[in-house]
This record gives sequence, C-alpha cells and structure tokens, in this order.
Amino acid sequence: MFAIIQAVGWPIWPLILASVVALALIIERSVTLRRSRVAPAGLLDNVLNDLRQHGVSTAMVERVGAHSPLGRVLAAGLRNVSSPREMMKEAIEETGRAVAHELERFMTTLGTIAAISPLLGLFGTIIGMIDIFASQGVNGANPAQLAKGISIALYTTGIGLIIAIPAMIFWRHFRALIDDLVIDMEQQAIKLVEVAHGERRD
Repeated sequence: MFAIIQAVGWPIWPLILASVVALALIIERSVTLRRSRVAPAGLLDNVLNDLRQHGVSTAMVERVGAHSPLGRVLAAGLRNVSSPREMMKEAIEETGRAVAHELERFMTTLGTIAAISPLLGLFGTIIGMIDIFASQGVNGANPAQLAKGISIALYTTGIGLIIAIPAMIFWRHFRALIDDLVIDMEQQAIKLVEVAHGERRD
C-alpha cells in the first residue's frame, strides 16, 4: 500500500481521507442502527403492562425515555396519556420526527463520499494524463514521467471506485434500515395510543 501511495503521490490523499471517513461512518452507523438498540423487542409490552398495573408515573416516563429511541417516542406519549387522543398523537409525532432525524445522522456525509469518490478518482486520472502529455518532449518521451502518469491515472480511478461501491451499498442499506425502524416505531406508538384510550386491549 505504501508503494502505491509513493507511486501516485498527492492525488491519492483525498481518496485516503474519503476512505477513512467512510469506514468510520459505516462502523458507527452499523453499531448505532442495531434494531436491539433502536427499537428493542418487548419494550412496548413492558410499558403496556406497567401502564395497566401501576399507571403513569414520572419515574416510569423517565426510565422509558432513557431506554432507547423507541423509548423516547413512547415516553412522549406517556407524558400526554391523560390528554385527548389527538394531543397524545401529536406529541408522539413531534418526538418521532426528532428521533428519525437523529437516526439519519451522517447519512448525507456517507452518500456524499459515495458520490464524489469516483470524481476524485477522475481528478487523479486527469492529473495522470497531464503527466503523460508532459512526458512527451522534443527529444521523445520521458519513460519515468510517462510511467508515473499512467500510475496516477489508473490507481486513482481504481481506488475511487473501490471506495464508492461499498459506500453506496452501505448508504442504501442504512437508508432502508432507517425506513424500516421508523415504520416499526410508528406502529408501536399507534398501539400505545390505542391501548391508552381504550380502543384496543392488546
């Protein structure tokens, strides 16, 4: 790898930076967007059991709100459980929008890296082509400069694609996962509203 960096020179550094940032974001999002962390199984059932047996208390709302992103959404509903159905629903929707926004954190950056990495590779290709043409002198081609230009052109194009393809795959995966988690949280919040207002028993 060090030999490639030496062969390509400065045009490879933006690509290395993009790859490091993309890898860090992929790891961070993979950890943060785990279903067990965002919308843990059984949380709603536990909340409904506490609601039926003990009613709503400040301690219960704080405990649920600190549990997970889904817990924050459910806690917003519990704070307004004695309010009319529409007010309770509005409170849940407001918190749900904030939670969804937090789940989408860094997604724009990852998508941007996926989009610009091939362009950075193309930029390196242009730099390499300039070196190739510069190697052509009145006395013939300069072999060392010609080889360097070819190395820059090929390596930067390849590395740009190597970065862009996984970044795009993970960006699309995370987008689909976030949509799925948001729908799941919406359904569970609706169930809480309906149970709290006696519209369903389970």
